[in-house]
Amino acid sequence: MNALRASEAVGIMGGTFDPVHHGHLVAAEAVRAHLGLDRVVFVPAGRPPHKSDSEVTDERHRYLMTVMATVTNPLFTVSRAEIDRPGPSYTVDTIRAFRQVVGERTRLYFITGFDAVREILTWREPDVFLRLCRVVAVTRPGYPLEEVEALQRRLRAETGTSDPLSILEVPALAISSSDIRRRVAAGEPIKYLVPESVETYIAKMGLYRPGRRDLHEEAVGG
Repeated sequence: MNALRASEAVGIMGGTFDPVHHGHLVAAEAVRAHLGLDRVVFVPAGRPPHKSDSEVTDERHRYLMTVMATVTNPLFTVSRAEIDRPGPSYTVDTIRAFRQVVGERTRLYFITGFDAVREILTWREPDVFLRLCRVVAVTRPGYPLEEVEALQRRLRAETGTSDPLSILEVPALAISSSDIRRRVAAGEPIKYLVPESVETYIAKMGLYRPGRRDLHEEAVGG
C-alpha cells in the first residue's frame, strides 16, 4: 500500500490468485488499456470469507507468485493490503483503505470476473463498496447479455448507484485457477497457462500436489 501514489485512475484487481495465470494478466492489461488506467494493483486475498483455510494455498505463496507474474510490467504492482490485515478479507475494507491513500479525486476501478460480480449483493456493505469505486467485470466472449443487463438493473435498484458496473470481454478468461490446480494434481502440463516463473515456483514448492493439505501452515522456503 505504501508504494501506491495518488493517480487519476487506478485499477484494483482482487482475487485469491491461487495461482495467478495469464488470464488474470491479460484481463488486467485489457482493462488498463481500455480505461487508460495509470496502474493496476493486484491484491491477493488474505483470508477469503467464503473459503476455509484448507481450500486456499498459504497467502505467502500466492503473494510471491503474483509478484513474479507481474514484475515485467511497470504499470502492474502487488499490494499486501489484505495479507497483512488480520481477519477475513472483505473487499469493502480494502477499497476503503485504498481510498484513504489516494484521496477522493482519484478514480478507483475494482476489476474482477463477472461470475464473482453476480454475488456482489451478498458482499459486506455492497452499497458502500459501489459508492467508493466503479466495478469492471471481465467476461469471456459470448457471455449471456441478458444476465449482464439484469444484474446492472438490480444493482441500480438495490444500491441507488446510477452506473455501478462496466463489462469488458476478454478471450483469455477461458483459463481458470481451479483447472490449473487440477492439472498439477493430475500431472498434466500447465505451460503457457501461467508465466514461466510461476510454473517453476509451483514445481519447486510442490504446490497443488495430491495429499498436500498443510499449505497454510508451511513457511515459504522453510
